[in-house]
Amino acid sequence: MALAKVTQVAGTGVYVSGSDIDTDRIIPARFMKCVTFDGLGEYAFYDVRYDKDGKLKGHPLDDPRFKGASILLSGTNFGCGSSREHAPQALYRFGFRAVIAESFAEIFFGNCTTLGIPCAVAAGSDIRVLAAEIERNPQLEVTIDVAAGRVFFEDQEFPITVPDTAREALTTGQWDPIAGLLENKDAVHQRMTALGWV
Repeated sequence: MALAKVTQVAGTGVYVSGSDIDTDRIIPARFMKCVTFDGLGEYAFYDVRYDKDGKLKGHPLDDPRFKGASILLSGTNFGCGSSREHAPQALYRFGFRAVIAESFAEIFFGNCTTLGIPCAVAAGSDIRVLAAEIERNPQLEVTIDVAAGRVFFEDQEFPITVPDTAREALTTGQWDPIAGLLENKDAVHQRMTALGWV
C-alpha cells in the first residue's frame, strides 16, 4: 500500500504563541496510558486549555473562530522536552496536518514526519504576519507547498525550510519507514534468509 505524497497542505490556521513549547505541554504525561493513540486529540494542550475544574480557559484551540484549523503556527524550539511520540500523535488526532514554527526539536520533528505532518521552519516575522492575517480572517486559506518551500495566503507568500531528507520522504510518499518495511516484507524476508538470520 503506497503512502500519500505530501506535496502540499492547505487549510485554515491557528497561532499558538510562545517559544519552547514542550511535549508535556502538548500532551501531559498522565494521558499517555493508552494502548493506542486513538482519542489523544482531546487532550492536546490540556493543561493550558482547562483549569483545575475542567473548565476552558480561553486557549486559541478552543476559540470557535479557529475550529477545524489544520495548520498550527508557533515560535522557536517547538516540541522540545521529552521524546514522546504521543505529542505529534495528539496534534494529528486533534486535526493538525502541518506545523509552521521558527524551529523544532529534532526528535519531535522526526516523529511528525513519520506521521506525514510537515514541520516547516519560517522566519518569526513571516509567522507573525500570517498570524495577524489569520486573526483578521480566521477562514483564511493557507497553503504550505512542501515541494516548492513556500507558504501562500491571499496575495502573499514567504519561504519555508523543510530539510531535504524530510521533504523528499514527504513528497515521494516514503514518510513512514514502518509502512515501507511492511510493504516490502517479502524482500526483507528474502534478505534475512540470504544473511542466515532466519
